[in-house]
Amino acid sequence: MNELDSLVATARAAFAEAKTPAELENAKAQFLGKSGRITELMKGMAALSVEEKKSRGAAINVGKQAIEAALTERRQQLADEELSLQLRAESLDVSLPGRRRIPGGLHPVSRTLERIEEIFSSMGFDVADGPEIESDWHSFTSLNNPPNHPARSMQDTFYVDMNGDDGIPYNLRPHTSPMQVRYAHQHIKKYAAEFAAAAADTTGTVKAPEIRVIAPGRTYRVDSDATHSPMFHQCEGLWLGENVSFKDLKVVFTDFCRTFFERDDLVLRFRPSFFPFTEPSAEIDIQFASGPLAGRWLEVSGSGQVHPNVVRNMGLDPERYIGFAFGMGPDRLTMLRYGVNDLRLFFDGDLRFLSQFQ
Repeated sequence: MNELDSLVATARAAFAEAKTPAELENAKAQFLGKSGRITELMKGMAALSVEEKKSRGAAINVGKQAIEAALTERRQQLADEELSLQLRAESLDVSLPGRRRIPGGLHPVSRTLERIEEIFSSMGFDVADGPEIESDWHSFTSLNNPPNHPARSMQDTFYVDMNGDDGIPYNLRPHTSPMQVRYAHQHIKKYAAEFAAAAADTTGTVKAPEIRVIAPGRTYRVDSDATHSPMFHQCEGLWLGENVSFKDLKVVFTDFCRTFFERDDLVLRFRPSFFPFTEPSAEIDIQFASGPLAGRWLEVSGSGQVHPNVVRNMGLDPERYIGFAFGMGPDRLTMLRYGVNDLRLFFDGDLRFLSQFQ
């Protein structure tokens, strides 16, 4: 075995001993680096004759190519070994069950909101939606709740750092009642000719279009316990016309409650109360005749005849237009419908709880 054959054999042995790519690169430097064995052999050709250089150079090139081939082969072996280790570590057990795609579903409060909208739509009510950041005027003043009124104490709590051109502050709406005024303005503008004709009529035979609407949505107050949340849902209702009485409120809301809970034996009680935007005002309680809540009175809504000042702020004449408004909490209705005693469970995002309603 000549010198070059011995060098190639030595290189192959060194490459074979390398267990990692880093060790292999160190071994490569011994033979093919700037100070490696092949480079030293090439430098030693300087003293040879032209003919000797040709034969010697060709032999060195053959040896160099053999070393490079051995290096490439070992690199591939190390790469294959690494891939094999990864495949073993990431092996797939085909006997295991596959990952199921769990179907989604509506949140229980969303189900309640849809149910409320369906019931009132069947009674001829429109469904209105509006901004959650409201002006102070729409949230309070337009609803007969002026600045410094004591009824504001638990409601004007979340203000945002922005003011309108008129300097009116804005807040996260504490109720969806502002939509009553907003919808009334939009409704009057939409049917301007009909309202104008009714206003010009002195015989009382021309009737203006009625305003019949519910406004469900998110609202915000500083409340947090088992039955209250800083963010909660509310649904306001309004029916204004030239001959809408408190009797209509009792009929509409009784029909709604019995349809919502699917209980014909449900009893309603209208208990006198106070709200700035209605006069007279009443809390609405319900009572189940059977079941775990049988015999208990449960508050579900506030209501009343729309206050004349609110009617004026809607752009209507309170001497001619009369009607009722109500506000209820869909979250509380959801608790009663499904027998849940802690409101916070609806907003924790625990799928173990929420999946029960799918």
